Parts: sequence; structure tokens; C-alpha cells
Amino acid sequence: MSLPLPLIFSLARASLGLQLRFSPSRFQRNPSFTFTSLSRFMAPAFEAQGGAPPPPQAEPVQEQAAAAASQNNAHFSNYESKVTVVGSGNWGSVASKLIASNTLRLSSFHDEVRMWVYEEILPRGEKLTDVINSTNENVKYLPGIKLGKNVVADPDLENAVKDANMLVFVTPHQFMEGICRKLVGKINGDVQAISLIKGMEVKMEGPCMISSLISEQLGINCCVLMGANIANEIAVEKFSEATVGYRENREIAEKWVQLFSTPYFLVTAVQDVEGVELCGTLKNVVALAAGFVDGLEMGNNTKAAIMRIGLREMKAFSKLLFSSVKDTTFFESCGVADLITTCLGGRNRKVAEAFAKNGGKRSFDELEAEMLQGQKLQGVSTAREVYEVLGHRGWLELFPLFATVHEICIGRLPPSAIVEHSERKPRFELLDGSTQYS
Repeated sequence: MSLPLPLIFSLARASLGLQLRFSPSRFQRNPSFTFTSLSRFMAPAFEAQGGAPPPPQAEPVQEQAAAAASQNNAHFSNYESKVTVVGSGNWGSVASKLIASNTLRLSSFHDEVRMWVYEEILPRGEKLTDVINSTNENVKYLPGIKLGKNVVADPDLENAVKDANMLVFVTPHQFMEGICRKLVGKINGDVQAISLIKGMEVKMEGPCMISSLISEQLGINCCVLMGANIANEIAVEKFSEATVGYRENREIAEKWVQLFSTPYFLVTAVQDVEGVELCGTLKNVVALAAGFVDGLEMGNNTKAAIMRIGLREMKAFSKLLFSSVKDTTFFESCGVADLITTCLGGRNRKVAEAFAKNGGKRSFDELEAEMLQGQKLQGVSTAREVYEVLGHRGWLELFPLFATVHEICIGRLPPSAIVEHSERKPRFELLDGSTQYS
């Protein structure tokens, strides 16, 4: 007898919850055993169904990048890979820590991990890169955490990527176009990339995902990694999950899984780049809505309703943009899990709560500077970009939550409007079922 997919997921999640809840000491004593056990439960949905789905539809730029990358994929795993992390904020520093622990352990990777750092002068007049290299700690964005002695901070972007054949991009999304322009012609042709960046660029021809921007400008294949990843929790090695999204080459995806996976950081791969990336992007908009609810002290019932509506709009928006997006992706760590953790503890929720408590009288820029110590919000700019797409395509009435969040952010509506959006009566019946969107 075959079980329906929702039940399979429920049993898997329940099994995971029981193991972590009742056996914490066992997990700590024997993490490798637990990691193997959890992998059985948390395998991607298509594996649970006994086979891989057909590859998603590719945009022209994605096809070009895939063709260029395919020439190098065959021999990619046959030599020692060298990794550079492009970005050194809170999440970039944690990613470097994860990667550095594995490059020392695995013979298929070069020990050293370069981390490109946007140079800053600290209050005592020291350069941030010098302090990172002398203390093995990013004292500004991840204080108190040792990154690994094989992490080398480099303020020169071109030098940092010079010899790397695996690039990990993890910067605020609004800086990526400029970074890519600087890297054109500066990287080897056999490079593979992965984006941990949550956001999109809106151009005249429409929205452009960051992975597509990287592929288009640099001519390389780009996977994505998203998930329920509060960086400070992973830094102290609390158990977490993530999802790698890939296009065609499963071997490359497994190489990224190998690079990031630890006993406390479980990574799985799914063949759905756009679905994984859009989940990571859109959840920040919903997190702003959750923050408004918290700031107005509307309670947990209201917050749960906002999260449910937000997940529904995330799924509908993703499928309207890319018909290849899979329903099962929203059950991975990059989907519902990331939405939950971001709405409970992320920086977008935190700053949105302060915005609502101040009645919208203090700007997000002001609150960001005061509360985040140099880190950047993604939700506000993403809400604006999503709103531009909705307006351009005539979809505003279909996505009342997304639209309302942006209008609150720019002061057009008060924070209390977050619970009044339902009066706009979205036509969700157009978004359900098996309809193919264009």
C-alpha cells in the first residue's frame, strides 16, 4: 500500500521531532549516527516517491549557463576544490565556519577558505580584515565565534576569487550586480557557484533571481542554498537544516551538500532552483507582516493567520513566475520551516516590530542603523521589488498581503492595516489547482 505524500512528510517530521526531543544526549554523544538517521527521514520528496521528477523549465539565460557549465562538470569532482566565500557579514561568517570545518576534514577540498571582506575601519582604528586574520574572529558581525584557522580574510575581491573553483555568494542582494560586474573576466571557466542570498533584482524585462544574475553575468552554473537558518544559532552549533536547489547536475549538488553538511547542519538537495530561491526571498516579506503583528500585540492567533496567508501568497507568486516550481519544495527547510523561524526570530520581524510600536513614525533606515549594527534588512527592499512586479503585471489584487506590507513600509498605510488586507478579497481560486501560469 502506498502512502499519500502529505502523510509521508508528516511521519518523517514526527520521527525527527521524537528523536531530537527524547534523545538529546544521544545526539551529542554520537552525532554522526544521528546525522545518518536524520538523513533517511529528511530526504527530498522526489526520492520518497521513488524517482526524480522531470527537470524544471529553464529560462534562456539558464540554458546558456548550463551549456557552458556542462563542459566542466564531468571532471569537476576529480581534483581538489578550492572555496572562496564572497561576503563576510553575520551569515557569511557562519557559512565560512561551516565550510572551513569540512575543507580540513575532506580530502577533495583545499584546506584554505578565502573570505572576501568589504573593508571597514573599527572604532580603535584597526582594519576589520586584519582583526579577523589575527584573532580568527569576525568581531563586528559574529563576535565570540572562532571561524577556523584556515579561514583567510581578504579585502581584495579579485584576489580572493583568483584561484577558487567553488564560489559561495552571501552578501545583501542589492550589492550583487556591482560585485558581478567586478568579477567579469576575473574567474576561471570551470567555476561552480552557489548563492545564499535572499532577494531579487527587478529589471525592465521583469524579475531576475540572484542565481540567474550570477549565471548571466559570469557565465557559470549557480545553485542556491536556503533554509531555516538563524545564523547565530548555527554559529553555536544548534541543530538546523538547509536546502540546496540545483538545475540538472545532481553530482554538483551533492558536492555542495558535502561542503556544507555537519552533524548539526543537515543539508538536502532538490531539483528546483527557482522554488528554493523564491522561498528564501519571499519569506522576508511575510516576516515583516509578522513583526507588525507583534508590534501591535495582536497575539499568536493573528500571527499564525498572517503566516498561513503569507505561505499561500509565496506559493502562488512563485508558480506565476515559474511554472516549474514544485509544490513539494514548500515542505522543505527552505519553505515552511524558513518561514516559521523567520517570523519568530529573524531580523526582519524584529525591526518590523519596532516600526509598528513606533506607529510607523521612525523609518526602517533609521531602525536598521540603530538595531542591526551594520547588518542589512532584506525584507523592505524585497517587498518593494515584489510590489513592482505585481503592479507591472496587474497582480496587486491577487496578493493583498504582499501589497499591504509594502504600503505600510512606505507610510501609505498604518501598521494596523496588516489585518485589514483581507477586505480586498483576493481571487485565490485563480491560483489553485493544476493551472499552468505564464
